[in-house]
Amino acid sequence: MKDLFGRALLDYYENKFKPPLLLHNEYGPPEVIPIDRYFIDHNEFSELEVFALQNAVGKVLDIGAASGRHALYLQGLGMDARAMDISNACCQLMHKAGIQKVICKDIYSFSNEEFDTLFMLMNGIGIAGSIEGLKQLLNHLKEVLKPTGQLIIDSSDISYLFSDNEIPIDRYFGELKFHYEYRGRFDEEFGWLYIDQETLYNVALSQGWTCQIIFTDETDAYLARLQRI
Repeated sequence: MKDLFGRALLDYYENKFKPPLLLHNEYGPPEVIPIDRYFIDHNEFSELEVFALQNAVGKVLDIGAASGRHALYLQGLGMDARAMDISNACCQLMHKAGIQKVICKDIYSFSNEEFDTLFMLMNGIGIAGSIEGLKQLLNHLKEVLKPTGQLIIDSSDISYLFSDNEIPIDRYFGELKFHYEYRGRFDEEFGWLYIDQETLYNVALSQGWTCQIIFTDETDAYLARLQRI
């Protein structure tokens, strides 16, 4: 794995970024990633992010932390917050940014601690890749969440990308494939999941979780709190 996303974030932090960072998709032209968005001050956080972070309690794990801005904000409030990412470049960045507790691991290989709050923001739940992958992820997260803890995630309903006759019939429409391009190099293709509220509720319930939608915005994004039954 070339880790072009992590490399681009670290380059940006070190003032070495050479735009653009492109995300190739299945449904249209490549998207330019607004990389500065990962480095905004907490005063510029979206309403969804602010509401999510206001719900942080106890010992916190930010999974797929990227630049670590959410964990850094919680750390600044005096909370016991850890930032996790599989990207070595992202972990280097977070150490440089002053995050005290960085875990450079894949969440699937991590199971030796328990937390009160798990965050998977910026559609971090997308790492599941598919509905079946989400079921596996939810079952694994039970190993790192205290029985009374909470998993807070955001996602969005992307059905608007498809007309009625374009919606895939061989898979859930939110199961997409992407790959990054940066500095003339291409990363490996990866699966990413966007999930609508009703499907999330049903999948969560089937795996032994409650699911409560706690915030929505005008862009079809929403914030959900999942807790073990």
